Amino acid sequence: MNPFVSIIMGSTSDLPVMEKAMKFLEELEIPFEVNALSAHRTPDAVESFAKGAASRGVKVIIAGAGMAAALPGVIAASTTLPVIGVPIKGMLDGLDALLSIVQMPPGIPVATVGVNGAMNAAILAVEMLALSQPETAARLAAYKAGLGSKIEKANRELADIKTYKMKTN
Repeated sequence: MNPFVSIIMGSTSDLPVMEKAMKFLEELEIPFEVNALSAHRTPDAVESFAKGAASRGVKVIIAGAGMAAALPGVIAASTTLPVIGVPIKGMLDGLDALLSIVQMPPGIPVATVGVNGAMNAAILAVEMLALSQPETAARLAAYKAGLGSKIEKANRELADIKTYKMKTN
């Protein structure tokens, strides 16, 4: 099956951050691909990738980059697919990457998540896919319903701790 989501990172050193997106996409059974491409070291490969992504069935691109973080913007300049930028924490706690990704010129938008926010990038990509894929929408709804359950469980555990402390005081 062709990938619906393409995860691109500036180098394999970004893999620990971008793995969170991969795990989420696997969990929701979304076909994806992963590549390392550099806007500065392999600009021709980045442009070729971006121009050919839609014809390969890709619907959304997640691009993670640190420091100057040109990768998401360079990809967005060469495709009409939605691009989600993930600023990777580096020299200035990721602020340099965040500003590089979020400050795109008019006509070249890049949706941007928080620093090291690969998980949110994957969730946003799945939300985009869910607009036209009812089965994906159902899996996403189940995931989001589970988020509430985690908080309810945490509150029950906190109540137990509070009750214990009150009894011991």
